[in-house]
Amino acid sequence: MSSRFELNKKGIKKLKIINVVGARPNFMKIAPIHNLMLRTEGIEPYLVHTGQHYDEKMSKVFFEDLGMPEPNIYLKVGSGSHAVQTAKIMVEFEKVVLEQKPDMVLVVGDVNSTVACTLVAVKLGIKTVHVESGLRSFDHRMPEEINRLMTDVVADYLFVSEESGLENLKKEGVSDDKVFHVGNVMIDSLINNIEAADHSNIMDSLGVEKEDYVLVTLHRPSNVDDIINTKILIDTLIEVSKKLKIVFPVHPRTLKNFEKFGFMEGFADNDRIILTEPLGYLDFMKLMKESKLLLTDSGGIQEETTYLGKPCLTLRENTERPSTITQGTNILIPKLDKEVILNHVDDIIEGRVKKGTVPKYWDGGTAERIVEILTR
Repeated sequence: MSSRFELNKKGIKKLKIINVVGARPNFMKIAPIHNLMLRTEGIEPYLVHTGQHYDEKMSKVFFEDLGMPEPNIYLKVGSGSHAVQTAKIMVEFEKVVLEQKPDMVLVVGDVNSTVACTLVAVKLGIKTVHVESGLRSFDHRMPEEINRLMTDVVADYLFVSEESGLENLKKEGVSDDKVFHVGNVMIDSLINNIEAADHSNIMDSLGVEKEDYVLVTLHRPSNVDDIINTKILIDTLIEVSKKLKIVFPVHPRTLKNFEKFGFMEGFADNDRIILTEPLGYLDFMKLMKESKLLLTDSGGIQEETTYLGKPCLTLRENTERPSTITQGTNILIPKLDKEVILNHVDDIIEGRVKKGTVPKYWDGGTAERIVEILTR
């Protein structure tokens, strides 16, 4: 054990681990791990928020919803191109690592903060842990795919959420002794907070009733940066709204493009399409749990809907989470086609719903398995 370990009251050396968050999806993945580490005698966790998607209001809501303490430090790197953002994170995070002298750095997911902080730690000789390792879309046009690949190549411990991750890492020649199938830590957050979400009044606030609406999230460049695809999506939502109400928390990137393309008028006189600002975790979970179905291009929502048994139509060419399709309730829509989407919506409304099962270790115990391995 490293001589850098601090002693607890009983004289046992403590493992100092920096846990990194950078964007909203990271919060749900880090929360169960960090909160458990705080209760684990042999670990001293230190929480760093890079500020990759820094929104003080939304960060505060998510940290409160997830019962997390304030981060030990905000780096506030802000937005920028992938190169600029990654470089800023590396410069600022290196200062933190040199000052804190951790024994491990733990990163989650596939955002720029994930790969940037991994590279810093590895080059300083610090052991690195990647949670949600091995996921692959096999699409190098996705920045997230590059981040996953680079992180997994250099990280010391790879924690896998589903069987495909094990298969992918094996094909890539990763040594078995680095890889651990621990399950999906996002499901830990869902299970830990589902009762609290039931007390949310968001449905009353929006004027929607159970299974009377479709919950929509869209943010990927392939969908919202292209004017043709964006027009198809808006036309589709207008048609869907004739069947079910739409609740659409609008990502800032999406809103910016809707306004740039002049498409906001399509929503102006339609009181069955409810646009909101991004929502807190508990409010969003409540809406997800009570919706008829979801239309999304998110990664994590595919997993959460699989656990909840909720129909999900994913508007993407591919997914890095194949278990949500082979085992879960997710249906991939690889080409934007209004009629195809409407047909699936009709099937769900009429009860022709895909039945799913929950993948192995998506049971709320993932954080415990991770912490147990790290303290072994």
